[in-house]
Amino acid sequence: MQKHSIIDESHAFWDEVVLPLLAARFPAETAQMAAGVFGYGSEVLRLDDVYSADHHFGLRVNVLLPEELMNTRGAAIEDALAEGLPSAWRGRELREGYTRTKGVALGSLEHHLRSTIGLDAPPNSYSQWLSIPEEDVMHITAGEVWHDPSGRFSAVREALAGYYPEEVRLRRLAHWCRYFSGMGVYALKRALLRENELYASTTFARSLRWGVQMAFLLDRQYYPYDKWLATMFHRLPRMGARLAAIVEEAPKLSTSWERKLDLLHQMSDVLDQAMVEDGLIAPHPRYRVSATSGYRLLESAYAELIRKCPVEIRGVVPQWEQVHWEGFHSEFVAGVGLEDWRRMLLLEECE
Repeated sequence: MQKHSIIDESHAFWDEVVLPLLAARFPAETAQMAAGVFGYGSEVLRLDDVYSADHHFGLRVNVLLPEELMNTRGAAIEDALAEGLPSAWRGRELREGYTRTKGVALGSLEHHLRSTIGLDAPPNSYSQWLSIPEEDVMHITAGEVWHDPSGRFSAVREALAGYYPEEVRLRRLAHWCRYFSGMGVYALKRALLRENELYASTTFARSLRWGVQMAFLLDRQYYPYDKWLATMFHRLPRMGARLAAIVEEAPKLSTSWERKLDLLHQMSDVLDQAMVEDGLIAPHPRYRVSATSGYRLLESAYAELIRKCPVEIRGVVPQWEQVHWEGFHSEFVAGVGLEDWRRMLLLEECE
């Protein structure tokens, strides 16, 4: 059962305050809106806790309009919301968002999609699927939508919730096999041989993340934004249990470098075995660990997987990291006063 969250209070706020106001003043526009809590923030996954409340937290309703309607009627709707919404409700302050009305974040549907998945409609080709940063899919599919008479936004959510086409999943899986093995395990072994702890630290952390990303792909679940990883990883139906001991021990400061490398080797075997079980790669004999290059097992899997991918996407590198959001965020920050920005960051002058 999902725990109580600010999302529940926001739903009541929408039903009792926001929807009646909008329906009375803008009935035609309200019929084309999508509204709920979605996008960014731990609350969209009901993972908000005591620490979530120290910034950008409070009652929140996300409202999307078709772009043309937002351009022609958005300002009038925002004016009405700014005038008609209370400053607090049931003891809750209204959340500051990326628009000028507290408690309600009004934006265009197309802009929301472009700033997260980089597209303004559901992907319709393998290449478009690969262009979406995986971490951003949840910013479309997570949360709740309470109002969407036109069904436009819900259609995008449903298309993405159906998960990757198998060809796309294999291409992403091949990508992480290559990175985990060739730029992870191999690189970590060389860093340790050269006593380069800075490189060892960065490549180890990346390797662990890449291995976990493969676990999500193998269980056909989207990899989340990193801050939600610990919770979401342990919910994986198959790979979570198989890799839990490795994922818990490996990052500990008390775990030696040699042990960290050995745990990544063990992770290689677990991931490889799952791919054999799933028929993604052929059964094979066990291999020895190289004294100079580590255990590059998953690069063997990479070679098998990439051959199964359609020719048109073999050379397409899957997008990852929040590149589309960063473009929007940069423009937003550039338009905010420095004092307001520092206040959002909880930066207070020392006495």
